[in-house]
Amino acid sequence: MAGTPACIFCEIISGHSEASIVFRDDLVTVFMDIHPVNPGHLLVVPNQHASGIDDVPEAVCARMFIVGQRMAKALRRSGLLCEGINLYIADGAAAGQDVFHSHLHVIPRFPGNPGSLRLQADFSTAASRDELDGQAEAIRSSLDAAGKEA
Repeated sequence: MAGTPACIFCEIISGHSEASIVFRDDLVTVFMDIHPVNPGHLLVVPNQHASGIDDVPEAVCARMFIVGQRMAKALRRSGLLCEGINLYIADGAAAGQDVFHSHLHVIPRFPGNPGSLRLQADFSTAASRDELDGQAEAIRSSLDAAGKEA
């Protein structure tokens, strides 16, 4: 489990910083978020340092979501208030990432809970099919070999 100096998540994974660990395997570690949106807020973190989602190997990224799904099921059975779940990754500063070790939030949700992760889209307007087709083509043409296999 290699770490990066000054990375709090690497420090937690290596055992040099405290955390309330829920699960660990060869690829990921799950621990309680020290600044939870709601009680039970978990972080699923790759054991190897990866600043952003582009740096996470595909197998590890898949494992993050598989474990995230299992954590969501466990939250629903835990007795903690949990009527819904947000799975959330902020990738990059512009997306709100504040710890630059990629991580998946698993956040229990319930009516009237604080903090919203709702998208701020303007639902009074819609993109035209030409705009969407053009954007789809730009993305398709930028796929690398691994992305084309997806």
